[in-house]
Amino acid sequence: MSRSILFDTETTGLDPMAGDRVIEIAALELMGDLPTGRRFHKFIHPARDIAEDAIRVHGITLDQLKDAPLFDEVAAELLEFLGDGPLIAHNAAFDFSFLNAEFSRLGRPALDAARMVCTLELARQRFPGMPNSLDALCRRFGIDLSERTTHNALLDCRLLAEVYVELTGGRQRGLLLDAEGQAEIPVVAYAAVGPREPRLIVPSAAEIAAHAAFVARIKGTLWNVDDAAG
Repeated sequence: MSRSILFDTETTGLDPMAGDRVIEIAALELMGDLPTGRRFHKFIHPARDIAEDAIRVHGITLDQLKDAPLFDEVAAELLEFLGDGPLIAHNAAFDFSFLNAEFSRLGRPALDAARMVCTLELARQRFPGMPNSLDALCRRFGIDLSERTTHNALLDCRLLAEVYVELTGGRQRGLLLDAEGQAEIPVVAYAAVGPREPRLIVPSAAEIAAHAAFVARIKGTLWNVDDAAG
């Protein structure tokens, strides 16, 4: 089963090339695109001020980070958690640019762009011309947003994990009732994650007999048409 990481960052501003820094990062481990419960979450002191516009979005002030570690103190642990599999984020280019700027300051290699899986792009492909922010997708899929009063990297990851399952058809894919049907149902690959491995559901002889007995008790059904005609 493939391992991937879904992650989100909060930052001091919008431009890492202008010196903006990461102040929070959260990441969830996925196996087969579903959360395992393992997570990485750190607040980080940016060694600079935080733009007022950014504070209005995420609510994190510099005073709240006074005891937080610097990025170089968490970099090794973060990289170990990220591993070498796909990295999933909403508007992933933004988060990649900030992490790569942080790694560059430490003389570490950038994250490979080939690992990037952008849920915003997946949403745009599935819902062209529609709002595809995280909030909009949660409302579209009926995901509870009541806790999301400000941007919070850990909460956003939890919400995005639910959105990602919906975007990739994870609640339905792999539910196949017979071997012949398996060849008729296409498996869709999304970005770098690739298709899930289909799971074949084969009823036992006892289950087939129990089903036949149940259907036989129902009069006038399509299942009994052939028997009635015979």
